[in-house]
Amino acid sequence: MPGGVLALPDADATERAGRALGHALEAVVRPASEGAAVIVGLAGDLGAGKTSLARATLRGLGVKGTVRSPTYTIAEPYETRIGRIWHLDLYRIAHPDEVEYIAIRDLVSESAACLVEWPERGGLPELDCLLALAPQGEGRWLRIDGKTARGRAIRSGALAAMTGELSAESRSNT
Repeated sequence: MPGGVLALPDADATERAGRALGHALEAVVRPASEGAAVIVGLAGDLGAGKTSLARATLRGLGVKGTVRSPTYTIAEPYETRIGRIWHLDLYRIAHPDEVEYIAIRDLVSESAACLVEWPERGGLPELDCLLALAPQGEGRWLRIDGKTARGRAIRSGALAAMTGELSAESRSNT
């Protein structure tokens, strides 16, 4: 697993990775009143699995109801064990100034964390962590890059949880 890259061979592996990310976020995030929101970017082409990973992360943080894709609404809030998390999809943002117009920075400032699809569209504070997804056969590759100290802690926690699950799974399959 050099450089924080994991193979996620199927939808179940993506679900486990998202839940591990949720647990890692839980270990790092403080309520918004105690500091800035943790910003996690989700990058990848259309269909790479960004929304699936975000949905699994929210499930890992205790969200029980429907987790919708924010492709058309741009922003969906979720109450989790660690506070409010906004799931943002900036795909339809044509210019970074639009982020200011629709007050996304205000959403970021009032939340514990934000999961942001298409963060490269711009207009957000610095990412703490970037998750890059790329299709690979029936599954996908996941690269986790920590951009800040909090992001590196999330990366370490998520990778430890994911590799622990993969090791336990491979032992149980022998």
